[in-house]
Amino acid sequence: QVQLVESGGGLVQAGGSLRLSCAASGRTFSSYAMGWFRQAPGKEREFVAAISWSGGSTYYADSVKGRFTISRDNAKNTVYLQMNSLKPEDTAVYYCAANVLLYGSSWQGGSWGQGTQVTVSS
Repeated sequence: QVQLVESGGGLVQAGGSLRLSCAASGRTFSSYAMGWFRQAPGKEREFVAAISWSGGSTYYADSVKGRFTISRDNAKNTVYLQMNSLKPEDTAVYYCAANVLLYGSSWQGGSWGQGTQVTVSS
């Protein structure tokens, strides 16, 4: 089991930036990707971005392409999400996920953090 702790969320104005961090501990599966998902009130959790842990491949939801960047520091077992040009519709609880896999066209995470709130004001 992998333990994940997110940090870096907060309140930001539209057009601003935030950098989320996710520290992983415990059992890890380096062959699987790590990623970020988000969930707004009353909405389903949706995929945001993923990155291969051993490699450097990245994947993004269409809604965040060109604005968000996922990266990782394997020495620190940490994954980051740099969020630029934030929009009110980005407001959600952001969850870090480990052991992320793509099933067909859907992303699924195996282990989850507690989440960090991101609120973008308009």
